[in-house]
Amino acid sequence: MKSLYIFRHAKAAPEDREGDAERPLTKRGRKAAAEMGEYLAKLAPAPQLVLCSTALRTRETLDEVFPAFDRAPQLLFEDLLYLASATRLLDRLRRLPEQAESVLLIGHNPGLHQLAAALTSETGTLAESFPTAALAVLRVPGRWSALRPHHAKLIDFQTPKSLRADPESDPD
Repeated sequence: MKSLYIFRHAKAAPEDREGDAERPLTKRGRKAAAEMGEYLAKLAPAPQLVLCSTALRTRETLDEVFPAFDRAPQLLFEDLLYLASATRLLDRLRRLPEQAESVLLIGHNPGLHQLAAALTSETGTLAESFPTAALAVLRVPGRWSALRPHHAKLIDFQTPKSLRADPESDPD
């Protein structure tokens, strides 16, 4: 069973003259990303591979999360993940190396939300929204190359707000 962690970037500043791709995290976003990093660090298995959009807000989200990991995962920054559709994200996941047992995908909505909902057929909280710094924890049977809609199981869905509401939240 493989693990897929789908993580939306944290809260970013509004777009300015630098453009959408160069939007930095807000102070609140940095705090939320760090909180989610602490939660991510408790998950097993820890991510072996991180796929991250090249947008500034996703890279800064990773910067806040990264210190929480005991062992540094392999990092791949990919332009094609920037504002990618669910279809493009699914195609990318199907090309993951099969030896990667756990993958953290950091990207953007609406693609991430649509991907997580499609993979899990989730009708609960995940189906309603995927706010900034939200994390969906999925278990994927079989090979990455065989990944398809309704194929994964949603194990957990957390946001910074839900973690603060339940500080004793146990990811296992």
